[in-house]
Amino acid sequence: MNPRRHRRSIKFAIMGFVGLVLVTIPLPAFSQSCALCYTQAAASGLRMIEALKSGILILIVPPTLVTIGMIGVLYHKRNQCRAEASAELDGNW
Repeated sequence: MNPRRHRRSIKFAIMGFVGLVLVTIPLPAFSQSCALCYTQAAASGLRMIEALKSGILILIVPPTLVTIGMIGVLYHKRNQCRAEASAELDGNW
């Protein structure tokens, strides 16, 4: 394996591990510090709790899908600029 490629793969592995650690570290839930929100959610019935869960999913799913779509487009277009630039250089020389 190319040493340069090996260093790059180690670098990406470390960055992925750091990202995973940052995502899994429990952060304080600042929305729970609102007394009104907390008491309303605690006093609500089963139907309201299910509505809150559905609302959370509705708010999370679209941005996630858009992000995944953009990553997919970027992944498929990643080498297009490089290929065009190398083709232009090959033609000029």
